[in-house]
Amino acid sequence: MKKDFILPDIGEGIVECELVEWLVKEGDTIVEDQPVCDVMTDKALVQIPSVFNGVVSKLYYNKGDIAKVHAPLFEMQIAGEAQAPTAAPAATQTAAAPSAAVAGKITEDFLLPDIGEGIVECEVVDWLVKEGDVIAEDQPVCDVMTDKALVQIPAKYAGKVVKLYTAKGQIAKVHAPLFAIERVAEGAPVGAVSEASAVVAPPVAATSTATPAAVMANNGKAVASPAVRRLARELNVDLTQVAGSGAKGRVYKEDVQKFVSGAASPVCAAKAAAVAAATSATEAVSAVATGGRRVEPIKGIKAAMARQMAESVSTIPHFTYCEEIDLTDLIALRLSLKDGLAKQGVKLTMMPFFMKAMSLALTEFPILNSQVNSDCSEITYFDDHNIGIAVDSKVGLLVPNVKGCQHKSIVEIAKDLTKLTDSAREGRVSPSDLKGGTITISNIGAIGGTVATPIINKPEVAIVALGKVQQLPRFDNKGHVVARSIMQISWSGDHRVIDGGTIARFTNLWKQYLEEPSSMLVNMR
Repeated sequence: MKKDFILPDIGEGIVECELVEWLVKEGDTIVEDQPVCDVMTDKALVQIPSVFNGVVSKLYYNKGDIAKVHAPLFEMQIAGEAQAPTAAPAATQTAAAPSAAVAGKITEDFLLPDIGEGIVECEVVDWLVKEGDVIAEDQPVCDVMTDKALVQIPAKYAGKVVKLYTAKGQIAKVHAPLFAIERVAEGAPVGAVSEASAVVAPPVAATSTATPAAVMANNGKAVASPAVRRLARELNVDLTQVAGSGAKGRVYKEDVQKFVSGAASPVCAAKAAAVAAATSATEAVSAVATGGRRVEPIKGIKAAMARQMAESVSTIPHFTYCEEIDLTDLIALRLSLKDGLAKQGVKLTMMPFFMKAMSLALTEFPILNSQVNSDCSEITYFDDHNIGIAVDSKVGLLVPNVKGCQHKSIVEIAKDLTKLTDSAREGRVSPSDLKGGTITISNIGAIGGTVATPIINKPEVAIVALGKVQQLPRFDNKGHVVARSIMQISWSGDHRVIDGGTIARFTNLWKQYLEEPSSMLVNMR
């Protein structure tokens, strides 16, 4: 039996994602838990596994398309479930007719479609049908209430209502099953026509006498269901040019198909040809005018980052504080420990030292490990130091965080950091690792640059950018010029809760731990 694989929930509040890569192709045999595709949300790259053994029969999306959560992602033949036979011997065709009628029916879930931008749920106000009712395509099934309007949901197919999943007054989720319908399968034998399609077939007799003017019964807009509008988009048909055969000029699928096949009136055909010619001319001019350009949509993590940064800058008054840190002694300490820890499988970079020193300083200055509410009327202090690291991944900027740095040693932080950064660079960091950060470090010096003005990772109140380490001349305590390893750091703080004096004193303590590693050692708990 063929069955659609429904794209499951892939994160709180996520209703769609970009299909980055198919890991299988049509005809492939797959097993349960085998990765099928990579999808990109506005938070991370997620791998979707199969939940059955079977054969992939159809992929519904192309690479780069937007897939909807709770909508079919691909079709597969489930292992162990035989397909219905496509042909019967001539001697048994008459006897098999009743079976063909049963086999020609399928029961499937009607998924609540998009009912408004940003709307993910609604209340079922009233059911206009009940279980067992035979309904027609485009027939209103229920009224639902969003936070903006009362919306009537039409049926996508003719058939019989088998089950209503959401009771009156309950909340229904967009892209989740709303009701189950039994209908005639596409490509079913002629003898398999169901009672529903025979009883409630939409009227088409008025097609020859209808005029395009009858179509525009609603302020110049064509009257048609979402399913018909989708078909028109796929066939590149202007619905206002199609003569509707239904009541008040409603356009049915048959009207669109007849229009495309040339059965529409000469006036409609002429108008459609004129529209097509004008469109082609416009596209040709546009192609010439935009030579050498390429337009790409901003989506996924990049779109999320754009929104987050714009909101942070527009709602948080930033101020910047810069300082330099002499890392000569700390670099020497790391080099003395590096090889020994490498034999234990631990990759020791400078970052775990920065994070542990920051955690020690946060204990003395908890204001930097806090968050304020939207109107800055309350401030929340966090006991855990969940220090985020901005990672330049292949899918955009990600900020995973190491949880509870105040309880971890430098080696433990190093292990967690290696795991997080490796996952982040591949874009496969888990959503839980991206949540709950309390302060952020951006290591721009790994690429280049010395001073920056980083944007705060809202709702945090501070972020620091680390510049590259440079060998620079400095005076020692005897007045001699010596070469030292110097790093510039740049803080951005939320001036609603942090003042310059506080961040300067915090930086002095953090700097002391880094310039004198022994002081960090004696203050560890």
